Parts: sequence; C-alpha cells; structure tokens
Amino acid sequence: MLKPRYAAALAGLGLLTLGAAAAADDGKLRLFNWSSYMDPQIIEAFEAETGLEVVQNYYNANAELFAKLTAGGDAQYDLIVPSDYFVPRLIDAGLIQPLTAPGETLAGHDHILEEFRTPSFDPGGDYTVPYLWGATGIVYDTDTWANPDPSWGLLYDPEVNADYPFALLKGDAQFTFGTACAFQGAGFDCVGQAPWVEAARLVIETRGRDNFVGFVGATAAIEQVASGVIRAGIAYNGDLAAKRAEDPATYGSLGFFIPEEGSQRWVDVLAIPARAPNPEAARAFIEYLLRPEVAAQLANYNFYTTPNEAALPMVDEALRQPPVMPDEADRARLHFTPSVSGDQLQLLQELWSEARSR
Repeated sequence: MLKPRYAAALAGLGLLTLGAAAAADDGKLRLFNWSSYMDPQIIEAFEAETGLEVVQNYYNANAELFAKLTAGGDAQYDLIVPSDYFVPRLIDAGLIQPLTAPGETLAGHDHILEEFRTPSFDPGGDYTVPYLWGATGIVYDTDTWANPDPSWGLLYDPEVNADYPFALLKGDAQFTFGTACAFQGAGFDCVGQAPWVEAARLVIETRGRDNFVGFVGATAAIEQVASGVIRAGIAYNGDLAAKRAEDPATYGSLGFFIPEEGSQRWVDVLAIPARAPNPEAARAFIEYLLRPEVAAQLANYNFYTTPNEAALPMVDEALRQPPVMPDEADRARLHFTPSVSGDQLQLLQELWSEARSR
C-alpha cells in the first residue's frame, strides 16, 4: 500500500478518491514499457520512497502496445510509454485517460520544455507527459564516405550510392514514407494519397537495387555498419551515442547526420490507460520522473535527450552535444510524425503492404 504520508499528499491534491484508494490496496504500479527503457535504480528508489511495488511488462512496437490495450490491457496496466504519433489513436479509441482532473496539474510539470507542453499529438497536453526524445538519421561508414552530403540520397539515390550495401528501417510504414517524401521534396511530414503513392514507388525502386540489403532495426543498423555488413542505414541518435560510450574503438568512427530534407523528431510519452487499476500510483510515478535529478538520471541511463529543462544541466556532457542533442540547424529540420487514422491509416497500410511485397 501507499505509505501514509504519500497517501495523505495525494488525497490533499484531490487525486485519491475512495474508488482509487480501493484500487491501490494491492500496493502495485503496473508499468508497460519498451524493453530496457527504465533505469532499475529509479524503480528501486521510487519503491523505497512510496512503498509501492513496480511490476514491469514489456513490448517492442507501438502496434503491439495498441493490440494489447484493445484486448483489455487498458484495465491491466497503470502506466504506458507510447510514441507521439500513436497518442491520437489511443485517445480516439478511448484507451487512455486525462492525467489529472480539470484545473489540476502535476507537480513538476513546469519543468517541461515549452516545445513539449502542448504538442500537435496532444494539443491540450491533457493526456501525456514527455518521457524522452530523440532524432532519427543516417548512420554511415566514414571510410566509405568521408564527408557525404547530409541527404536521404545516400540511401535513395543510386547515383550517390551505386554499389555499397545499405538498409532501410524495419517495421515503420509512416516513417519510411516520410523519408521518401522528404527526399522527393514533399516534406517528412507528408500525408495523403499523392505523396504516399510516390513514396511507395520510390521504396519499390529502392528494394530492387542490387545493393539494397533489406529492412533492418535501428540498433542492428549501427552494428552492421560497424561490422561492414552494410555501409549506411537508419538509426536513432541516442542508440549511436550509447554504442560509442560502450565501445569507442568499434563505434567511435561511425558517422551520423540528420538529412537536410528533414527527418523525425520523436518523443515517447507517459500516459495512463483508461481503466488503469491504480491511476493515482501512475500519477505519483510521473511526478517522480518529473523531478529534475530523476529526469537527468533517466536520460543518462538511456542516452536520450530529456524534455525536462531543469534537468539539462545535470545530464552527462555527451548528452548535451550532437548527436544526442542536435544543434539548432538540425533541430529546425526535425518534425513530429503526423498522426493518421480512419481512411488515411487504411490507405497507408495498403500502400506499405504493396511497397513491401512488390
């Protein structure tokens, strides 16, 4: 159960109703998160302070999270960590709830950087709090290209790369179409039939090139560039920084850039499922993660950028410079992935299936 002093604090904020108190009787917080995305020491400290037991389960894709929630998981978990562009789908499906009652705010919410407080995927900032953010770009072998143009052409233009093996990112239709759209001049945040059809056509043409290896996960792409299996691929900036810190001899010479045509600024967020058994414990954990020292600890553990402005002076030096912290010019090229639903989502899935099968 919640320790008496913590329960009293929540009650004082109006967050601990009679029903919620009953739900909290088992003393557990059920966290559904990406694999290897939470510092175990943060969990241990939170448990020691609150008396709650944190039970963690894991997923590896937003689609997996969505399927679990729609199958009743919205009543099994207290806190989830979806990606930004999936949030509107969760809201529209009634799978997540507002973080607080109207007029109330979470302690520490004012630490969040202004650019993340009312994002396009959650305009009122009612349903989510940012967890970590990063950028997606191209990782490449500097022995092959000492100073390449920072363009998606390194992957999509056969005149730029006619012979060296390369890969595209595995599993994400809208991201892949966004990269193709950006290269074709339609912008990374393209939406609609016309740009998506052209993007699908480019993906089909790219798959047909002799030096196209396949669709590879972001971490695997870094490893494959380092080992020489491919010479260029798509990766997340924090993953590369973590690899460099872990093994500078192997990964220190890999290059990385955010394409000049634009790329993805992603943010993973904290949200409470609609029928969470213990929503007040979820709110308590969110507020704990909003503490600047805890937010910095989380960022240092994951090698991703914190959206907590007060935490920035406390993060490791490597997280305050590229590639983890993009410079001003690169940040101007980054876009949130637009959220799509209904007929647009169906069209996207059909075009992706066509692009992958032909």
